[in-house]
Formats: sequence, C-alpha cells, structure tokens
Amino acid sequence: MEHGPARSLTAGLNYGWRLLATGACFATFGVGGIVLTVLVFPPLWLFPARQRLKSTRWVIHRVFGRFMSMMQGLGIMRLEVHGAHTLRACRDVLVLANHPTLVDVVALVALMPQASCVVKQALWKNLFMGGPVRAAGYIPNATPEALLEACAKDLAAGNPLLIFPEGTRSEPGQPLRFLRGASYLALKSGKPILPVLIDCQPSTLTKNKPWYQIPARPFHLRIHVQQPISPADWQVDQAAPAIAARHLTAQLEQHFSQSLKHHGFAQA
Repeated sequence: MEHGPARSLTAGLNYGWRLLATGACFATFGVGGIVLTVLVFPPLWLFPARQRLKSTRWVIHRVFGRFMSMMQGLGIMRLEVHGAHTLRACRDVLVLANHPTLVDVVALVALMPQASCVVKQALWKNLFMGGPVRAAGYIPNATPEALLEACAKDLAAGNPLLIFPEGTRSEPGQPLRFLRGASYLALKSGKPILPVLIDCQPSTLTKNKPWYQIPARPFHLRIHVQQPISPADWQVDQAAPAIAARHLTAQLEQHFSQSLKHHGFAQA
C-alpha cells in the first residue's frame, strides 16, 4: 500500500494522464465528426432517402459506441447500464432522460441503433458536429411548432426519439425542471414514454463547466432504463392541451425525482 508522497505522486500522475486523455478524446470527437462528414456520409447519398437515414444513424451509433469504449479504456470513466437491451430494441417510443453531463447523449445513442434526437439549433452550424447532425436527420429545437411537427413525423416512422425534457444540462444540486415540449409531444403522438435515469459521480462536464475541469477520480456514469409509461395514464380527462401538458410535466418531474432518489442517484 502506498503512503504519503508516493500516494500523492500516483494520484498526480493519474490526474495528469486523465487530463491529457480527456483533451485527446475531445479532439478525436471533433475530428471524427469532420471525417464522417467528408469521407463516410457522402457515399450514403447513393442510397434511397429512408435507407440513407437508417444507415447514417447506425454509423453514428457504432462510432459513439467506440468512443465510449475509448473513454473507458483510457481510464477516464466507467459506464454501468441497467436495461441496455430495452434501449437497443426500443421502437416507436419517446425516450426521456435527465441530463447531468455532456456525455449523456453519446452514451444513449451508443445504445440505440436507430434513435432520432432533439438537439440544439446551434449544432446544425457547428464545424465539427453539424455534418453528422444534419446527415442523421436529428431535429433542431427551433420554433415549437416546427419542433413538434418534426418529432411527430419521426415517431410516426417507428423510430425511438430521444429528448432531454430539461432542455439543457442539469444544474448540480438543483431540483429537476422540465420544459413542456416533451409533454405536448407525448400527448399529441400518444406514444409510450420510456424513462431513462442517469447519474454521474463525481459530477463532470456539466453546464458552463470547461472540459479541462476534470474530477479528482474517474467518473462513474450510471444509466437505468425503466418500464414504459403511457401518457394516457397521467392525462387530465377532457383538459385543454395546455393544462394536460402542464399536468403531465409535473407528473414526469415527480416521477424522475422520486426514481432518482430511489436508485440512489444524485438529483442533478
């Protein structure tokens, strides 16, 4: 067992290694987006539109899976998933997840071969990720009307649709606050909701936190997939859409908060 200076030296070397490895992963992710856009996706335009979209999403799914394996292999993180088979096989559902860290979307898409995803409008113009986001047909969070229409269309095609109802990454230590967009979509489409709980300890890559502020030890990302929920079970009978959406949003916040606590996950 190491003591004193030797232990401090080991911890310092480990921290330095993970800092370099984290930077390398960010660089790889960015360069990989450009490589996919320039070399991998153009040949897929030879396929019919539906097959092209399916193939593009499968490629991104596989690349994200390799990226997660790389992060684990470099000692940056540890991934634990309960219910991975449910995510791999899910179709025609609205996948809702809390959003404690930047890695969430990569981890979930790595588990879902044909997932669509709602992304920030700015990503469509991003130098590194704009190409993959556009090629995969991911949905920008533009105007509410256009967003709901695009989401409903993707769900109607039988794809799972991934949404983070908070709209952005969680604020550590703060209670969950969901926007109503996911509830409007769930009520409009009538599709089942598949709740996914995510926990990241120690907290890292949160909102407004730079990549180089890494934790003192490798972070542990835990994902727990729950059973599907029918939005009809939580509707207010004969309520106006705005009231029904507000009610469902409150129910979802409560469900996620209680479930996170039950599983010993941090609130944010």
